[in-house]
Amino acid sequence: MERRFYTIFSVFLATVLCLACFSFPQAWSAQPQPAPNDIRPSILAGTWYPANPDRLQKMILGFLTNTSVPRINGRLRAIIVPHAGYKYSGQVAAYAYRLLYTHRFKRIIMVGPSHRIPFPGVSVNLQKGYETPLGIVRVDVKVAREILNSDPNIHFYRDVHAVEHSLEIQLPFLQTVIKDFSIVPILMGSQDINTCRMLSSTLARVLPSLNSTLLLASSDLSHYHPYMDAKKLDACFIKLVSEMNPQALYDALRAGKCEACGGGPVISVMLTSLALGQCRALVLKAANSGDITGEKDRVVGYMAAALVTSSDKGPHPR
Repeated sequence: MERRFYTIFSVFLATVLCLACFSFPQAWSAQPQPAPNDIRPSILAGTWYPANPDRLQKMILGFLTNTSVPRINGRLRAIIVPHAGYKYSGQVAAYAYRLLYTHRFKRIIMVGPSHRIPFPGVSVNLQKGYETPLGIVRVDVKVAREILNSDPNIHFYRDVHAVEHSLEIQLPFLQTVIKDFSIVPILMGSQDINTCRMLSSTLARVLPSLNSTLLLASSDLSHYHPYMDAKKLDACFIKLVSEMNPQALYDALRAGKCEACGGGPVISVMLTSLALGQCRALVLKAANSGDITGEKDRVVGYMAAALVTSSDKGPHPR
């Protein structure tokens, strides 16, 4: 009887361990060590953006040429950009990336949502780089590891980064407007206000010791509503970003007054920017997929914005 009990218990324990491993990627390795040449390959080339380098750069340069942005008197601290396929959101994103021609950065701390794999807390990628058709973007592993070691709720879950699009989609734009830079890729599995504050306090501690560093929040807005309903939802989000009010934005997202798949990344970057000093938001462009395709029954919303240390209130969405 006792032997049968231990057999049943062993099977039960093995089942629990297997389920846990599937539920939380790499959960049993607190700090997985990447291989020396560990590069994350592109998962979007040829679908969300062109795989051919010449076609890709031509598309991006076309988006950038078709923008006009205000002159910013002050320090550009962060940008907020969408992350859909370039056909849909590339033109909106270009309004934020156009600013980087005149504000040079050597490091981009990128914060996006995890769409496909749920996990607790935050994951920072320790892989050596990300590959796109335009080349390999280096990961600043030293800074990434410093962030990882700052809080027990920050992890490295390799599988989460392997399938997530919200950060990769930004890289060809960055490669076009900056050229030589490194990144720190961060994904949020939890987007509650406590996780946002934890990440914000971590970044605010790390950033003062870094030079030429930009924060980037990756988010689309409302999803799959009729055109006019989407416009109303997105207007609420845009207003609260422009007012630089992260707590009110979080409350509005929870109440369903607006939507954003990357609401947590946006709030975290806003909180970080405010923690570093007086900061204003400039909304540069807002649109939705219906404006591009003409199909207005189920649309997705997009916004480009900049967070700057400036008293200039900037333009309204066009």
